[in-house]
Amino acid sequence: MNTIFSDRIADVPRSFIREILKVSLDRSVISFAGGLPNRDLFPAEEIKRATAKVFEIYGNDIFQYSNSEGDLRLRQYIARRYREKKNLVVDPENILITNGAQQGLDLIGKTLLNEGEGVIIEEPGYLGAIQAFSIFRPKFLPVTVSEDGVDLAELKGIVSLETAKLMYTVPNFQNPSGITYTEHNRREIADILAGTNTFLIEDDPYGELRFSGTPKTPFAALMPERTLLLGSFSKIVVPGFRVGWIVAPAPVFNKLLVAKQASDLHTCHFTQYIIHQYLLDNDIDAHIARIVAAYGGQCRRMLSCIDTYFPAEVTSTRPEGGMFLWGRLPGGMTSLDLFNLAVKEKVIFVPGDPFYTTGVKSPAFRLNFSCVDEATIETGIERLGKAIKLLGKEG
Repeated sequence: MNTIFSDRIADVPRSFIREILKVSLDRSVISFAGGLPNRDLFPAEEIKRATAKVFEIYGNDIFQYSNSEGDLRLRQYIARRYREKKNLVVDPENILITNGAQQGLDLIGKTLLNEGEGVIIEEPGYLGAIQAFSIFRPKFLPVTVSEDGVDLAELKGIVSLETAKLMYTVPNFQNPSGITYTEHNRREIADILAGTNTFLIEDDPYGELRFSGTPKTPFAALMPERTLLLGSFSKIVVPGFRVGWIVAPAPVFNKLLVAKQASDLHTCHFTQYIIHQYLLDNDIDAHIARIVAAYGGQCRRMLSCIDTYFPAEVTSTRPEGGMFLWGRLPGGMTSLDLFNLAVKEKVIFVPGDPFYTTGVKSPAFRLNFSCVDEATIETGIERLGKAIKLLGKEG
């Protein structure tokens, strides 16, 4: 019997994270699993005022269809912010507003990927990107992520042997590992890709959430004609509005625009207007500073609790920003086995397996520190430490 489903959907996995989040519906379970911003830091009152002002200024026009590129004033704001904060010159005409950065990945896949073409992807890598690109049935070319960024020797080997259409990166506070590519690593990657036809995707949803260290040069500055830069308001304003963007060189932008028109005509311009009004009326840098102070404290508390409650053989990354850190169990243990024990201790996390395209049984695991307070972090890490010790005894 022939399947009713298309070939392209047959091998695409369900979101592992979305599935295990069902466990966290039990309020007695402490969840380090989600990639959620802290709801207590959403600027709710300011957004209410911005919404009222948008109604007052624009009336029924806010309910009408709009252009596919996105609100020009919002795109101009984004371009100005890149120039002021990153010394990055971006033309507003090269910015496409999307339904979150996740739609950006889908549009890039539709525009650039044919079945079987190579996609260099971080290992471990962002689950949402793996899922988004899997639809287009590419050949994934994994390259190991270390404390400094991607393994440069591996990347050189891949580039010498394979033809890759895309290279996907999260260079700032990577999801899932929390690491940040060093300046040297970024420049070496740009040199390795020079002369190829590979487009580098610079997915940067967390870049403004730095609580230690110093900013690094964007790939969009190192290789502007071959970089597709993704951004989002989800982590610095609110995620529910689903307002993100792609910055792309003009020839690619024009095709992305066609893909956008074919997908949904345009991103909701009502939410674009509200975001823009909020940005006009409020100090976004002061708001981001509040987020950074909170996340920095929560990350430090989690690392301190890991040192206290985990066996010394368990290692973890020490992020300079963002929302995640990456733990690794000692030899022989798997994080999926740990997950099953942790659920019994009323704490959950994301096992490392779904962040790989190679089907490994991973000893690594992702912990989110952004959406739990410091007291809850301590309780949860203590529970997780107990589960790790139980797993060690079983082994």
